[in-house]
Amino acid sequence: MNLANIFNIDEAAGIPKYRQIVNSVCMAIEQGILQKGDKIASINQICGAFSLSRDTVMLAFNELRALGVVVSVPGKGYYIERTDLNFAKQIFLLFDELNVFKEDLYAAFLGQLDNRINVDIFFHHFNFNVYKELIESSAGKYSAYVIMPATFTNSIELIGQLPADKVYILDRLKPDLMDFPVIYQDFGQDVYDGMKAGRELFCKYQKLIMVFPGGKEPEERVLGFKRFCNENDLEAEIIRSVDKRNVQKGEAYLVVSDRNLVRIVKNVAEMNLKLGEDVGLVSFNDTMLKEVVAGGITTISTDFVRMGKVLADMILNHRKIKFRNPSRLIVRKSL
Repeated sequence: MNLANIFNIDEAAGIPKYRQIVNSVCMAIEQGILQKGDKIASINQICGAFSLSRDTVMLAFNELRALGVVVSVPGKGYYIERTDLNFAKQIFLLFDELNVFKEDLYAAFLGQLDNRINVDIFFHHFNFNVYKELIESSAGKYSAYVIMPATFTNSIELIGQLPADKVYILDRLKPDLMDFPVIYQDFGQDVYDGMKAGRELFCKYQKLIMVFPGGKEPEERVLGFKRFCNENDLEAEIIRSVDKRNVQKGEAYLVVSDRNLVRIVKNVAEMNLKLGEDVGLVSFNDTMLKEVVAGGITTISTDFVRMGKVLADMILNHRKIKFRNPSRLIVRKSL
């Protein structure tokens, strides 16, 4: 077999070499050079002919196997299994957890895809071992990888095992993952901009309190809150929870947890205070339920529907961009 008739590896192409191997095999099939049942060159032959590492060639063969293009016969080698290359994309989608606003994102994402594209969705629940296992077991099996790294840092070695041109990062801008396309929230700036947009409403209260439990939540929100309060000379406090605390007239609360949101609404009623007049309340991440609870809860929220639509567009059109998803203050009765 003349390898040069099948494999076109160009050092200056700017395309990963494993991807050039995959493309070469597919092109040879389309041109009729390779047909179903044909044996193709071995990994060692390709490594030697083009001075490639075994890992590079193995990555290409794993992808061809995942697509069903080739099949491995133990002790004999690789054979062409499929010549119909009109196969659907398989997308790996790794979320941190499932909640109402992630459902909005997911529904918007699916709504932009055609029915030939399959999406496998997984959740790591902020457990690094689960995160690691899911990513490692997915390598070479998908045509696109969407990963929400959440609070995890320094995961470049892990995500680096995946084809670099197929990875998309979602929700957070991570220093070690800056080489990948990403749709992200600027949590600190979003809080600051939202509070600035509602400055007159916030400034009518004597004290602003952020209920921030920490843990999986982005710390940048605290920085945005402090920045606004400092610039406007407002008394501010950061607390972890509202347990064993009674709200006071003249206070406004910004809450991350919906559990604390409910506690404050109940406490306001128990203290015979009026929400939006005596006590202010702002939540993060808008949902339909927050439109109606206690007459309407004010939120600072990113546009999760927009995030899903932009993600689909990036994958479908191979757009390698860094997109800050828009956020806004949605004013309702509670403020």
